[in-house]
Amino acid sequence: MRIVTQRQYGDPSVLTVTEVERPRPGFGQVLVKVGAAGVNQVDLFVRAGAFPLLTPPFTLGWDVAGTVEEVGPGITQFAPGDAVFGLSAYPAAGDAYAEYVLADPNDLARIPDGLSTLRAGALPLAALTAWQALAGVADLRPGQRVLVHRAAGGVGHLAVQIAKTRGAHVIGTASSAKHAFLKELGADELIDHTTADYGDLTGVDVVLDLLGGVHGEKSARVLRPGGLLVAAVGGNPGFDDSRAAALGVRFAVVSVRPSAHDLARVAALVAEGRLTVHIEAEFPLAEAAKAHELLASGRVTGKVVLSP
Repeated sequence: MRIVTQRQYGDPSVLTVTEVERPRPGFGQVLVKVGAAGVNQVDLFVRAGAFPLLTPPFTLGWDVAGTVEEVGPGITQFAPGDAVFGLSAYPAAGDAYAEYVLADPNDLARIPDGLSTLRAGALPLAALTAWQALAGVADLRPGQRVLVHRAAGGVGHLAVQIAKTRGAHVIGTASSAKHAFLKELGADELIDHTTADYGDLTGVDVVLDLLGGVHGEKSARVLRPGGLLVAAVGGNPGFDDSRAAALGVRFAVVSVRPSAHDLARVAALVAEGRLTVHIEAEFPLAEAAKAHELLASGRVTGKVVLSP
């Protein structure tokens, strides 16, 4: 089978396609024939060595969707032919940039009817991040005001929709060119971060911070007393518990985790027509480097996906 691998940290040129023997599932494992693998910001950081979850040589990728090819001993949840998707093994090696992936069945859920394999492959990491932040940590309630940064990005555009399913009033930051897209997803207020200052907001209940750095404390200052800043950033959130206490707000950091249960909740929203994932571009496995270059450009709306 073909996989995308890298033998050193570096720019997208380190991603190369190679042939390896197809694995066989062991006890408690499922072999998935990959139909789509989502590309996420964390992939870029790990590739470059800025977020060294993995040590070269390794294969990137955690988002996977496809068909169960074979099951190992002890597997009763799935059978060959089942359509599944999931966040595989994160933060250990998920190996999703490949034609076949060995996965833990506890990381997988069934693809709901009507959802294509391509779109299913775009969902797991981004949707789970948004769900675990807003439905989990924040326990978002009807009528609450939530600010979502990078609202048109991979996590952001799903967070907008998930917040709306919780009955929240959603404010998003994005360039004006993406406002019509976000309005269609249900955003109530939009701020063009290139021309306006979200720091003028007041009385926000929850901020989902996908920026970090200098935006950490700035975001906290728009919260009502006792409001919650949820940081879902790979680097420095620019905020901590001591600053939260000083400002009279709450603070939490979300690190996404695989969860078949949470993914099933996401799948239910998709099946109900209340959640959709936007795909900016699809690339073949051999063009993983181009996918990384596009995502790094900062111009992507929604997600980028590889299809073996």
